[in-house]
Amino acid sequence: MIPQVVNIVSAELAGDYRIRLAFDDGTRQEVDFKPFLAASTHPDIRAYLAPERFSAFRLEYGELVWGDYALCFPVADLYLNRLVAPDLLEAA
Repeated sequence: MIPQVVNIVSAELAGDYRIRLAFDDGTRQEVDFKPFLAASTHPDIRAYLAPERFSAFRLEYGELVWGDYALCFPVADLYLNRLVAPDLLEAA
């Protein structure tokens, strides 16, 4: 179960398209963003498959963001490590 309010307190690149996240309640996740990026058909999202662009993330107000919020994810999805629905992964 996810807490009512949770923030990301640290984020570090863990290789390729994986980011190791720590949350303010002590939870840690290593999230693989490649399935989400590769499954997208939108060119603005697929652009983050470029390693230098993907690695340019930052934390802002407890959220993980790229650019001027050009790419961001709900903290709850990152906390649960669920960026892509399982049925979409199977179809990809």
